Amino acid sequence: MSNGVSTSTDKNIVDKSRSHRNKPVSKAVRLTRERLQSSHAPSGAFDRDVLTIYINAVLQGASIIPLFVIIIAILGIYFTGDTQIFLWAILTLTAHAANVFLARRARKHAMTLIRARKWRRLLLLGQVMIGCCWAYFAIQDCADCEPSSLVLYKGATLLIALSLTAMWNYMLTPCVLVTFSPVVFALVAKSGISRELLEMSLTATLTTTVIFFHYISDRLFQQNLRILAYQAEKDDLIAELEVAKSMSDEARRRAEEANLAKSRFLASMSHELRTPLNAILGFSEVMSAEVMGPLNNATYKEYTGDIHRSGQHLLNLINEILDLSRIEAGKYELSEEAISLLDISEDCIGMVQLRARGKNISISQQFEMELPAVWADEKSMRQVILNLLSNAVKFTPQGGEIHVKVGWTAGGGQYISIKDNGPGIPEEEIPVVLSAFGQGSIAIKSAEQGTGLGLPIVQAILAKHDGQFILKSKLREGTEVIAILPAKRVLQSVPAVEDTHAVSRKRKSFA
Repeated sequence: MSNGVSTSTDKNIVDKSRSHRNKPVSKAVRLTRERLQSSHAPSGAFDRDVLTIYINAVLQGASIIPLFVIIIAILGIYFTGDTQIFLWAILTLTAHAANVFLARRARKHAMTLIRARKWRRLLLLGQVMIGCCWAYFAIQDCADCEPSSLVLYKGATLLIALSLTAMWNYMLTPCVLVTFSPVVFALVAKSGISRELLEMSLTATLTTTVIFFHYISDRLFQQNLRILAYQAEKDDLIAELEVAKSMSDEARRRAEEANLAKSRFLASMSHELRTPLNAILGFSEVMSAEVMGPLNNATYKEYTGDIHRSGQHLLNLINEILDLSRIEAGKYELSEEAISLLDISEDCIGMVQLRARGKNISISQQFEMELPAVWADEKSMRQVILNLLSNAVKFTPQGGEIHVKVGWTAGGGQYISIKDNGPGIPEEEIPVVLSAFGQGSIAIKSAEQGTGLGLPIVQAILAKHDGQFILKSKLREGTEVIAILPAKRVLQSVPAVEDTHAVSRKRKSFA
């Protein structure tokens, strides 16, 4: 009773500690999945990212606009001879410098969501200042210039400026409209006053181009928003994978610790149980053999036989547990030597023959003769074959048949096959049967139940020999188990090499 309480208490402690440790991890996974399952990003989710991209673009192209303005000013003086364009150039360069200054200040500050909106308004205001400078350029006039040349000069300049603005500032919506709305209003006012066809054509052309570039900028902006959303989803997926990996590593570590603790516990308990069990077996054997004197009561003698058989059965179970524990702990060492599968198979058949006759089971043999020896652990291989034969006898019904084959594999190795006509194993239960402590429904209903360690031990021993274990079974048709040793463990006999000089001398003597 106390053991059960202790176990339950330990389990509760483990469960509570695991829940406490995995709580932040589970919360992170839940938040990540909620972000991934949302159909669209919330409004303003990428304001900081968008503004950061815009600021970087402004600072990277800070020298383009001044160079363009200087070139336009030089060309304007050359074609028109009007020095007032210098005033426009100075105003435009000043406005551009103020805008670059704002961008640098914005980059130095930590960009929170509220600050991002504030800096966005300030940067748009800077673009309005630049737009007013371009509006001042658009209303410039020259009395000595040819009207068509002047309109062509201003139109080309404004279109290039519009292209540069759209190319560098599309991440700040609606930068194109904000910057060139003053220009459009100035041209509309000027063309309305002058009513000249060239001015009206320039106004219409620039207005249409501004609308077109605003549309293109908006499309580019939306495309970049989708890219940012995909990048965020990718980052979320990476985060979720990292969280899942950490949880998996933690679960694997705990499983390895639990498995190691289980193996140590089984090995310790099995060792502790064998010590008193050997005494029980020894004394029960002495009493059964009546070494110290006859037992006058026949019932007592029968009881001593039962004690000895039960103790022997328990010792076999403990040995199986010890073997599995050593295998799982990597402590199972092989003592390899040249052995014959044929001899070991015949010995094992002889060991189970008495039990087979008790159930009227016939064991037939089909051995390929003159098989070479194999390099393996004799005790381990004997345990493999004996386990497989014992299972076959255990689950074969009265009057059944068992066929044992030993021979060559197609790859040059050797195999032993044991086939019975017992009840078979359902296909879905085969993985259960092959697992440690696993038993199928037939074994559970059988009167001869074991620990479920025989086949796992067989698999582990064959794996230590680089071999293979195959189980084939069909319900109500029987079961076949095959243990295979690879070709590299077969010791081929090398024929003696004849002395060529001696052969030639013999031939000469015969001649």
